[in-house]
Amino acid sequence: MSRTRLLSVGGALATAIAFGPARMGFGLFLPVFRDEFALSTSTAGLIASSAFGGFFLAVLLTVWLVVTQGPRLAVAVGCFTALLGTTLVAIAQNTAMLALGTVLAATSAGFCWSPFNDAAERGIPLSERERALSIISTGTAGGIVGAGVMALAVAGLEHGWRTVWLLFSLAALVTAAVNLYALARLPRRGGQPVDRSALGSLTARPAWPLLAIALSFGLTNGFYLSFAVDHVSQAGGLPGLATALSGPVLYIALGAGGLIGFLTADVKARIGLTALVRGIFACSLVSLLLLGWLPTHWSALLISAALQGACIMVLSAIFSFWSSYLHPTLPTVGFTATLAVFALGNIVGPALGGFAAQPLGLATTFVANAGLSLATILLFPGKPRREALGDTMD
Repeated sequence: MSRTRLLSVGGALATAIAFGPARMGFGLFLPVFRDEFALSTSTAGLIASSAFGGFFLAVLLTVWLVVTQGPRLAVAVGCFTALLGTTLVAIAQNTAMLALGTVLAATSAGFCWSPFNDAAERGIPLSERERALSIISTGTAGGIVGAGVMALAVAGLEHGWRTVWLLFSLAALVTAAVNLYALARLPRRGGQPVDRSALGSLTARPAWPLLAIALSFGLTNGFYLSFAVDHVSQAGGLPGLATALSGPVLYIALGAGGLIGFLTADVKARIGLTALVRGIFACSLVSLLLLGWLPTHWSALLISAALQGACIMVLSAIFSFWSSYLHPTLPTVGFTATLAVFALGNIVGPALGGFAAQPLGLATTFVANAGLSLATILLFPGKPRREALGDTMD
């Protein structure tokens, strides 16, 4: 297997486990956790935000690991935090164990994604890099679909969710083995000091639109992933289907919709980044409105989940290759800056939304989040700033 293919497969597996079950599993199983651990909406929001906080801290630590040790150690740490976190959730006996396991599992996403920008810069030819980064980012879709299928399979069993989380931990172990092998083949290079002018590019004006969309989507997507299944379950679930099965159906549709992420680089080449970003936030707007207003309608739920999945995967790919374009000498550091802003949105979104939903209800809170996506569409800069947006990228 070629180095490009091996890194793409290893990276896709890493994002599948880290951004699939490890990071999103709490939202998928929230209705079960509510019953098992007597969670309130505000407590659930705090746990979800704490998990995203773990993701944020891991993102920052990853920069140091990659600069000093290379990408291999960071990815290995991510796989093993996923292993430990999912195992703790599987055996949790109280809310504290559940929260700790959820947070540890979610940190894996911070370790397992940005190092592949550095790995791609070292080991993948420039002509193949955008497509490889899109494949790595879209591995999440497979992880979400797999988590949903597993949850669907055990929905009728009393403690089936524990079996699923143990399977998640086994998948993390396999992923660690694959990536330890794949990343060992990278060309080695010594750590090099980063000059101040390069660091200044992280917050320079050309990076503002990228950081803005990362924050906006971090807020809305963090809330969606934390409360979508809970909202559908509280509304009574899908007609003709046991309430416990609604969440797995939503996540399968979410992952299936995300498969479009594989085409991100090709679509961007055809229509430009400006149109792509505005289009994907229009998808976010519709996704949030449909789930907020029509949580028990089959067509509305499936379309909402598929659109949200498309948003996750397309924006993940955009974050990856746009940050590489803006910060060519700092592939991991530049991507980490974007992920840090995205993670801040993830932290604030579920906590703020969880507290807002207490008096307003989840439906109204979903609609309020849709307003943020609309504002992003309207404020995103257009053709006068094409070069800053990266529309001139090859």
